[in-house]
Amino acid sequence: MSRSRPSLVGAIVLFASAVIGVVIALYGYLAPLTGITGSLGALLVVVTSALLALMAIVLASLRGRITRSIWRVLILFALAGTCFAALLLHEWWLCAAMGAGLIGLILDLAAPGDRGAIYS
Repeated sequence: MSRSRPSLVGAIVLFASAVIGVVIALYGYLAPLTGITGSLGALLVVVTSALLALMAIVLASLRGRITRSIWRVLILFALAGTCFAALLLHEWWLCAAMGAGLIGLILDLAAPGDRGAIYS
C-alpha cells in the first residue's frame, strides 16, 4: 500500500499570499504617510503574516489527517484575524492577499492526497 503525498499547490498558494502579505504590511509599517507608519497594529500584521508563511511551510510537510485538519483550522483563524486587522488598518490589498491565502487553504483541503489518507 503506497501513501500518496498531498498536493503542494494549496500550501504554495498560501505561502505566496503570506509573503505578499508581509511585503504589503512592511510597506504600510515602514513607508511614511501611509497612516499606519510605525503603529503597533501594523507591526502585529507583519508578524502574523510572517507566521502564516511559516505555517504554510509546516502544512506542506505535515502527515496525517487529524494533524493537518487541526493545522488548517489554526491557519484559518490566522487568516481571518489578519484580514480583520487589515480591515481595521484600511490595508485593502493585505485583505485581498489573505483572501488568496484562503483560496490556497481550500485548494489544500481539496487535495486528492488528503482524501486518500482517509481510506488508508
